[in-house]
Amino acid sequence: MHYKREKNGSLCNTIKTFQDKRFMATVDEKELLACLKEKFGFDSFKGQQKEVIQSLMAGKDTFVLMPTGGGKSLCYQLPAIMLEGTAIVISPLIALMKNQVDAMRGFSTDDRIAHFLNSSLTRSEITQVKQDVRSGITKLLYVAPESLTKEDNIDFLRSIKISFYAIDEAHCISEWGHDFRPEYRKIKPTVENIGRAPIIALTATATPKVQHDIQKNLGMLDAQVFKSSFRRKNLYYEIRPQVDATKQIIKIIRDNPGKSGIIYCLSRKKVEELANTLIVNGIKALPYHAGLDASTRSENQDKFLKEDVDIIVATIAFGMGIDKPDVRFVIHYNMPKSLEGYYQETGRAGRDGGEGRCIAFYSYKDILRLEKFMEGKPVSEQEIGKQLLLETSSYAESSLCRVRVLLKYFGEEMNEDCGNCDNCLHPKPQIEVMNDAVKVLKTIKAVRERFKQGHIVEILMGTKSTEIKTYKHDELEEFGWGDDHDAKYWNAIIRQMLMTRLLDKEIENYGLLKITEAGNEFLSKPYSFTITEDHDYEQTETDSDAPQSGAALDSTLASMLMQLRKDEAKKHDVPPYVIFQEVSINEMATQYPITLQELQNISGVGEGKAQKYGKPFVDLIAQYVEEHEIERFQDDIIVKSVGTKSEIKKQIIANIQKHLPLDICAESLGYSLSELLIEIEKIVNSGFSFVSTITKKCILDYYINDVMEEEAIEELYDYFCHEESENIQDAFDEWCSDGTYTEEEVRLVRIKFLSEKAN
Repeated sequence: MHYKREKNGSLCNTIKTFQDKRFMATVDEKELLACLKEKFGFDSFKGQQKEVIQSLMAGKDTFVLMPTGGGKSLCYQLPAIMLEGTAIVISPLIALMKNQVDAMRGFSTDDRIAHFLNSSLTRSEITQVKQDVRSGITKLLYVAPESLTKEDNIDFLRSIKISFYAIDEAHCISEWGHDFRPEYRKIKPTVENIGRAPIIALTATATPKVQHDIQKNLGMLDAQVFKSSFRRKNLYYEIRPQVDATKQIIKIIRDNPGKSGIIYCLSRKKVEELANTLIVNGIKALPYHAGLDASTRSENQDKFLKEDVDIIVATIAFGMGIDKPDVRFVIHYNMPKSLEGYYQETGRAGRDGGEGRCIAFYSYKDILRLEKFMEGKPVSEQEIGKQLLLETSSYAESSLCRVRVLLKYFGEEMNEDCGNCDNCLHPKPQIEVMNDAVKVLKTIKAVRERFKQGHIVEILMGTKSTEIKTYKHDELEEFGWGDDHDAKYWNAIIRQMLMTRLLDKEIENYGLLKITEAGNEFLSKPYSFTITEDHDYEQTETDSDAPQSGAALDSTLASMLMQLRKDEAKKHDVPPYVIFQEVSINEMATQYPITLQELQNISGVGEGKAQKYGKPFVDLIAQYVEEHEIERFQDDIIVKSVGTKSEIKKQIIANIQKHLPLDICAESLGYSLSELLIEIEKIVNSGFSFVSTITKKCILDYYINDVMEEEAIEELYDYFCHEESENIQDAFDEWCSDGTYTEEEVRLVRIKFLSEKAN
């Protein structure tokens, strides 16, 4: 049976009543193309879209496995418009629902064509939605699985004509899926309670195991299955060690000005911290995670979609649900818990077929942290989680073509390398470690498989730690077998043995290493076993307060700057460290700042200090750079740090400006007075001045004058005026050893001195 066009009516508005309960009429390609052009503006279907739509409109349960950007949404949007009734689209994220409803409304002259029904709506808004659905105007109704199971919603859905059910992000049904949602398991009984209609289940990521689990749970094992290739030729994949990750991310963003990007982190705390760091470094970024209220999340998403901001920083666990075609890079600050999650998230790059860079920062410590989170969970859940993490770390540390590894994971074979990943473009050397793998296995056997990785490494390296001595493992024949290599080398071998299943790790049982059947076979008959030579995945990001630079110290320039510091100190009649501390001089001899603005990027140099003492230093550096024809690394990123420490600094400064007594300020922060003074010293050393612009006096005087005698302040102040040592311990030895002054008093006067003289 075909659809007929009514007189003066559009094809898509002409709906034929179904002939039987199970559904539905057939529709030929010509009619589908006409509606596709009329409603969506496309001249042709992409990939298997046409076949999927025909299957659904023929009343068949349909399973769609199509990569991100393949056009899954159209597979149910077009049938929903053409068929009688309302399609119920079950979606896991409020953000995703809003995004898709907005997109559908963009294709129609009537906003009522699509609605969502979830907890973000008011009671009056819910009433309006239901009224629009009952009137037949609404063709797509998006609901969360939690909303679907509510009794009043079930009663409402029983009262309307449902054309079909579309289950988006269907991998959420499977315990083996990367975003398992228990509520998804309730979809089948709820649908049967409401009234059966054809089901279309769609996902961008599903291994064969996950696919079977989805179909079985939904009772659609006989469904028509459509699987598209997972290959996305426009995506570039790269894994980097998680060293100075924030600095590298800032450089990537600055190298791609105006381009949209998504950055994923494991925790909400890291999302907030990284987003704030990007903002203070001049990058338009916003956070996005479940801890934000719904209106903030929605507002941040809209700003990203409307390109008011370039970067969204989001949690892996919460996901994004953003349908933005021109995302040019997806960065994982941490590797996710599964390859399905990784593949889906990277799939948000280059959905328009344009450039898409997928860069992940990997540290094995992230894997260990995720393993620890699994302790105490049911054994079956631990086994699934352990397997998913093993596959993730294997992918990250592999030297094989990234795309081939990913496709194989999803059950798809590719015979050639992709030529568009870090391993293809920059092959990494392999080293043979068969004999050392044997040593690992023999050592584990020698301690009866009762110890963790760190302990095994200590035995191999011959480390006489307290634990080694306690168990008398320094008396083993295997003790010191591997003292010619460091811990990173042995950890790399053990990780590779875990990935290749020669070893297993008992998560619940404190991470003890066990030899598998394959490991015993390897031990009895060893074969070639290699690891990648230059991977260093044990390091993590450096302290954001430390100077960050990949360049080397120019010792000649450093000596010249130290001499200049001495000369300037004499000119200003202050100790040299008051001008610039030695750590700042060394950084100048690394970064080569030649303007006062650039000088302010050096640690310990604020705007005041740069203006007060900086000109002769940048002049010297500029002359040195010119004479020696030095090519400055101007693209070397200096990261301005924020986060908890910065918030504490702001609070300390604000309290001092309010003249709050320091002992009360310390108590409010959970510090001792001594700890608070150390923090204030750090603030002063970073270049901040506690000097009033009006009185030119230290604003801490309100407290110092209250707790110290005037003569004591003058005596210590005079000492610091003539003492050349930067080390405060020398001052303690001079004044505190005999009880003349307390360490707190010495610190207070030194802070006053540095504020007034240095900054």
